[in-house]
Amino acid sequence: MARILIIEDSPTDTKVFTTMLEKNGHAVIATGNAEDGLEIARREKPDLVLMDVILPGMNGFQATRALSRDPDTSGIPVIIVSTKGMETDRVWGLRQGAKDYIVKPPSEKDLVGRIGALLGQA
Repeated sequence: MARILIIEDSPTDTKVFTTMLEKNGHAVIATGNAEDGLEIARREKPDLVLMDVILPGMNGFQATRALSRDPDTSGIPVIIVSTKGMETDRVWGLRQGAKDYIVKPPSEKDLVGRIGALLGQA
């Protein structure tokens, strides 16, 4: 079981992801903006972060870069989960430090499988 931080401003998406993850044995922490997400990641040290791109205030690309460059959080893998499906978005997200990029809406099997692969649980 992993502790997963969801940084997502859509209550609907947060609920869907939380349900999928909890059904598969993961514990979930969620927040609706990047600034709070960065603080929670530093404090709680989750095993993985699911990051939306389009967020109020700081966007998900900026937050991913901040997490990957901070020595306290650089070891936490980030998966960007976004409606932004262009290849340039995916490449940019990975260049900011994300370990994977998934276009919404992900299937439960795909989401859980990619999380398991990153956490060595596949």
